[in-house]
Amino acid sequence: MSEENVEIIRRVYDALNRNDWDAAFRDAHPDIEITFKRGPLAGTHRGRETPQAVFRDVRAAFDAWIMEPSEVLESGNQVVVIVKNRMRPKGSDVEFETRNGHLWMIRDGTILSLEAFPNADDALEAAGLKE
Repeated sequence: MSEENVEIIRRVYDALNRNDWDAAFRDAHPDIEITFKRGPLAGTHRGRETPQAVFRDVRAAFDAWIMEPSEVLESGNQVVVIVKNRMRPKGSDVEFETRNGHLWMIRDGTILSLEAFPNADDALEAAGLKE
């Protein structure tokens, strides 16, 4: 396992949970591509500014949102993260959890892309880690 790639991605989640976009994507290519496979954000967002606005807008609906990497798997230049999301909508005292999968592409210490899948199995399959 490439500890460098895994550590880069662990730092991303730590920074996202602090709402620190600059720290989260300090190792990202200026033209990073972030693709959401389904949902209202479906599509590819390029560069740092557009994805930042997307994340900010989505998170604005929540008083709390923690993205917890429950499993991190590395395969070459790819890192798959199974993410447990703990969220509490604004004005609510009810917290709920979801799980999804993220596939990161990293080359020479630079994050090139993120694909966000609605479930973990799709991310594993896209990375060639599941038959």
